[in-house]
Amino acid sequence: MTERYPNGSGAELADLGLAGRAPARNGAEAADLGFADRASARGAAEVADLGGAEAADLGLADRAPARDGAEVADLGFARLDLQRAARTGDPEVVFGRGKTPAQVVAALRALHEAHPDGAVLATRLDDDAVALVRAELPDADLDEVARTAVLGKPRAPHGRVAVVGAGTADLPVVRECVTTVRVFGADPDLILDVGVAGLHRLLAQRDRIDTADAVVAVAGMEAALPSVIGGLTGAPLIAVPTSVGYGWHLEGLTAWLATLNSCAPGVVTVNVDNGFGAGVAAARIARRSR
Repeated sequence: MTERYPNGSGAELADLGLAGRAPARNGAEAADLGFADRASARGAAEVADLGGAEAADLGLADRAPARDGAEVADLGFARLDLQRAARTGDPEVVFGRGKTPAQVVAALRALHEAHPDGAVLATRLDDDAVALVRAELPDADLDEVARTAVLGKPRAPHGRVAVVGAGTADLPVVRECVTTVRVFGADPDLILDVGVAGLHRLLAQRDRIDTADAVVAVAGMEAALPSVIGGLTGAPLIAVPTSVGYGWHLEGLTAWLATLNSCAPGVVTVNVDNGFGAGVAAARIARRSR
């Protein structure tokens, strides 16, 4: 992944929470709270409390999940689509919200067993799920800012996606998009902190953006960034409005409506905070481009 910071952005890696530690929570570090140990213990207790049949249903027993004609892995709480990669080129992704940490681990493990030669992705993980994945799947690549986990080695990238973030506050969505692009087979080129309040920062990155095979523009507040980029390049452009802003921004509705009503032709948009959806679309465009 190409990851460079524009001059004048003032965004250091450590300031972005990417220095390999959990972000501060409620003014205290996760380590100070003993979170990781407690979460891992809770997850382990959750697994230990399951009876044999229940553990088997959750895919936590020492056996391969039941499969219906090798098309489905039945974990009891979920039926994983093992043929999705054959149909679309990409395996199923684990959506962590609404799942217990043990369910996240079981689903991620089963998908990895079904696709051992590539990477599988879990998104929208809460703190407990992150801790249990770290404990149970030590080979997983975790991004606590993006709330993602990747198990396995991503395929060789084909094509480049410029992932352009307006501000540091958009970073969780930006990082989710970056991880998704990488897992889905393209090379993410991360360009941070180039919002339109400092237009010179964006213009300094114009060539980088224009030569990409696809562009994702992530912005909150009035979400002007995608429209400005749409006037600077003819590359396929996907806007991601975020729920970031002062005052009454309606949880991102203001930004979403702005991207839908862009005067720059060719701007398409996904839902609010949907870095994953934008990353999938951009990667599929990029990997067919050359």
